[in-house]
Amino acid sequence: MTEAQLQYLLNELKSYLKITWSEEDEELLKHVKRGAAYLDGLCGTVIDYSEDLFAQQLLLDYGRYVYNHSLELFEINFASELSKLSIREGVKAYEAANTETSS
Repeated sequence: MTEAQLQYLLNELKSYLKITWSEEDEELLKHVKRGAAYLDGLCGTVIDYSEDLFAQQLLLDYGRYVYNHSLELFEINFASELSKLSIREGVKAYEAANTETSS
């Protein structure tokens, strides 16, 4: 992720959490990076969270759960959404692979 994308996502997370101060920016940025790594790993691809609003919302919710010390509940409460994201990205990868081999 570029620095601009990270800053954008940090600002989105702060807005989502209603945080107006900057003292926690470094820690929140870690939440964004870890959340993106978690979701990317789950899907087996790198997601553009500044463009993909469904994935961005999951990333923000991941940050919300971490911020509120409830990460252990994230997978339980978002199992359906995580499955949808994983399947969607898998289908995209499959279509891309088959398009490349068909050409």
